[in-house]
Amino acid sequence: MRIIVAPDKFAGTLSAPEAADAIAAGWRRTAPDDELVLVPIADGGPGFVDVLSQSFGQEARLELVSVLGPNGASVPVSLLVVADTVYLESAQACGLHLVDKPEPMTASTFGVGQAILAAIATGARRIVVGLGGSATNDGGAGLVAALGATANVPLDQGPAALAGIETVDLAAVNATLAGIELLVAADVETQLLGMFGATKTFGPQKGLTDEQILSVDHLLDRYVEAVCGSTPAERRVADEKGAGAAGGLGFALLLLGAKITSGIGLVAEATGLRELAQGADLVITGEGAFDYSSRAGKVVHGVAQAASAAARPCIVIAGRVDVGAREIRALGIESAYGVTDRVDEAVAMAEPARHLQELAARVARTWSPNSR
Repeated sequence: MRIIVAPDKFAGTLSAPEAADAIAAGWRRTAPDDELVLVPIADGGPGFVDVLSQSFGQEARLELVSVLGPNGASVPVSLLVVADTVYLESAQACGLHLVDKPEPMTASTFGVGQAILAAIATGARRIVVGLGGSATNDGGAGLVAALGATANVPLDQGPAALAGIETVDLAAVNATLAGIELLVAADVETQLLGMFGATKTFGPQKGLTDEQILSVDHLLDRYVEAVCGSTPAERRVADEKGAGAAGGLGFALLLLGAKITSGIGLVAEATGLRELAQGADLVITGEGAFDYSSRAGKVVHGVAQAASAAARPCIVIAGRVDVGAREIRALGIESAYGVTDRVDEAVAMAEPARHLQELAARVARTWSPNSR
């Protein structure tokens, strides 16, 4: 039996490669004769560069640069250089994992702009920016500031500093990016503003209160007007799919001429996931919490689509499963299994690899004809 093991990271505990290793180790306990092909996957968020680095192998090199993190401390960012293309991961510069205490009103994406400048300095003519997992909600104002934008208010001090914004000058940014192709690998299709926008949807997980959510959405609305104009046609970029990714980094990059693509789609192509699925008997994916956010744009959904296109069954092995059987089937997934179905969450978090292995070993008894 040939099995593709293609999980996302288990946020806060295991990277995608570590999760793949744990699932494979557990499966082999029960079905040692099965052939397991490990294909760690990412969607543009944390792990994006790591997964691509493994896929590209020797044709790529990593360069480490130091930038300002979301709260102003220096953080390292890896640039994955493949010929004249550079891949970078915004979460390394402004990710939620970088902050002990979220400060979303002042957190900035300035470091992402610095990383883009560093990518240009390598000689890149094409820059692919993975979006997801951010601690920021500044609409990418910090990013454009790092690239040379000016305004009548500070752009690099988070959404709170955008109060009173009236004008934004992007002339220096456009000059810096002349001749550079920008591509955004996004993990969500959220627009920037409104009831279904970035702030309302993801603000709470970044630490924004209900009152602050309303305030920040208003501030970003004024920011859009200052940088784009007041008419619906001028503001249309804020309504595009992916504009709300990473707290509005998608909006800033779209504004600068970037094209948005699915992060999971890009990684699936780079890893050859679709072709691998065609030669498999079973596809396994997983993530820390398999919930309603696992839909379009996320790893689990993308892997399930690849399995479905190849007419192969797909199952999920997750830390926690928070969706019902009907929703699971609607995503094209046969079954889902959670570590917390058997052990307390605190226990699971204490030894995530061990408990994931044990769960995979049990699941193999159901799915592998070679189980013992």
